[in-house]
Amino acid sequence: MNNITKEIERLKKEKNAVILAHYYTTGDVQALADYVGDSYYLAKVAQRTDADIVVFCGVAFMGESAKILNPEKTVLMPDLSANCAMAHMAQAETVMAMREQYDDLAVVCYINSTSELKCCSDVCVTSSNAVKIVRELPNKNIFFIPDENLGRFVAEQVPEKNIILNKGCCPIHAAITAAQIAAAKEEHPNALVLTHPECVKEVLSLSDFIGSTADILRFAENSDCSEFIVCTEDGVSYPLELLNPGKKFYFAAQPFCCADMKLNTPEKILHVLETGENEITVDEDKRRKALVPLDRMLEMAK
Repeated sequence: MNNITKEIERLKKEKNAVILAHYYTTGDVQALADYVGDSYYLAKVAQRTDADIVVFCGVAFMGESAKILNPEKTVLMPDLSANCAMAHMAQAETVMAMREQYDDLAVVCYINSTSELKCCSDVCVTSSNAVKIVRELPNKNIFFIPDENLGRFVAEQVPEKNIILNKGCCPIHAAITAAQIAAAKEEHPNALVLTHPECVKEVLSLSDFIGSTADILRFAENSDCSEFIVCTEDGVSYPLELLNPGKKFYFAAQPFCCADMKLNTPEKILHVLETGENEITVDEDKRRKALVPLDRMLEMAK
């Protein structure tokens, strides 16, 4: 155990702090974390932890969501500039226009979104639970924001709904191409293709399994196959290799890296534990409004 790790462990005990890390952070950050997971899992953990301080190693919307769910807790982020481009790819004005245009409309908001977008939504979803929640909504018309690719995937799984798509995407997942998958398959013909639903339709059509990051991890662990082509952010290689020491994982063309997720480092975790800097705050009126779709998600996803 190095000096940084020792000091982080000491401060965690002293201040009753917990460290949450998303799968897309680096391996050394995941190794330090008390809990590692996707957005849905970490949202649940943030709500049930009895820690006074939550250090959230992820991007801005994750820290915001943790604060919205836990107003009494101090939520710190190792780097406040870590953001998610997709989280800003929808507008409240567009939501209002859609509500005027469609009767019986439910606005379904991917958790990868700003608190402003959550405030004007009916329910939040993650890639783990989006299909389940949309299917169970009583509404026929669904405006899915902000990710077009996940929305299209959900629409294909729930054809009985009229799902209106928004022009937004994860730049990392959207950069993966069908040509890259085909080339990887040619190089590794026995490998199964595991893909996140934020990828484009052409990539999904070449995949053997489509699911959230947690679903991909579960599939790889339970599969009899020993080789996989992984179509998601490269931080997932750490838990994949940790859980499956006898299996091989390849990334199409080159690893796909979210630079914002990589802004989280052990040094920055130590700094915020020492100083209490980079605290997330959310206006109380906004917090109450954004809490409604998050709470509904947690209830419907049970």
